[in-house]
Amino acid sequence: MTETVTNMTNYMEFLLMGLPDGQVLQTLFATLFFLIYVAALMGNLLIIFLITIDQHLRSPMYFFLKNLSLIDICYISVTLPKSIMNSVTKIHSISFPGCIIQVFCFVLLTGTEFALLLVMSYDRYAAICLPLHYEAVMNRAACVQMVAAAWLSGCVYGSLHAAGTFSVHFCGPNIIHQFFCDIPSLLKLACSGEEVLEYTFLIISCFFVFLCFILMVISYAHIFTVILRIPSDQGRIKSFSTCVPHLTVVALFLSSGSFAYLGPTSKSSSSLNLFMSVFYSLLPPSLNPVIYSLRNRDMKVALCNILGDKMTQTSKF
Repeated sequence: MTETVTNMTNYMEFLLMGLPDGQVLQTLFATLFFLIYVAALMGNLLIIFLITIDQHLRSPMYFFLKNLSLIDICYISVTLPKSIMNSVTKIHSISFPGCIIQVFCFVLLTGTEFALLLVMSYDRYAAICLPLHYEAVMNRAACVQMVAAAWLSGCVYGSLHAAGTFSVHFCGPNIIHQFFCDIPSLLKLACSGEEVLEYTFLIISCFFVFLCFILMVISYAHIFTVILRIPSDQGRIKSFSTCVPHLTVVALFLSSGSFAYLGPTSKSSSSLNLFMSVFYSLLPPSLNPVIYSLRNRDMKVALCNILGDKMTQTSKF
């Protein structure tokens, strides 16, 4: 099944061979991935549903959270369904155009999510540091424009990296030691010296991400300064609690993403490579609903209200 090629024109497909060999392990990973996928879908859809129907969840923070859940649904849907299907059908190939689309969508959603997390940090800054001007600063039109800007930046980000990655000529076997098409694994297949353009984009991206991270740090430095000035302990705790979920998601997202580019560079498959890919591609969209729903009182109240109404209606019959 291995296909040796010298350039991109006759590279018809890739073989996704990142999962361990053996039918038992393939079935185990397919089952695990399916459970993770269902849990991520249910968690994020629940957040979208609650924010949509509950009148008390109309603040900008929940508007951004709703969009974050939508991104996470798309994010995990780019990789897992194809991987599960490959394990079930024992066909590990992905077409060349399919690989391009997967890289583009994955990077687009990664960039969009990071941009949205930056917007959400500004929302926390405005809510805590500028409470008197919050409604004017974070009005409906401004929130929509910020989300649109996040998606647009993600599209630009995905386009640049997809173009940079697939501008190379690939040499050797068309085997990707991964369960989806990701940039580090594809660059390992590039002919020597061909990956310069994409590495340039990666360096620029890292620089941009670092600048955005610095902006987040500055925002939270101001936020914590204001929180420490709150006279009551209860007020400080309440203000800080609104920041904890966002800080946790940012830490998870950035730490997991760094695994993609700071991991081992060997061309052979390994359990460490698989662990890293699962860590940065599956954990953020799976854990974000848990982080926000379990720590958010308003979300829990909205869920209890819905369950209470359902139980009341059921008891009437």
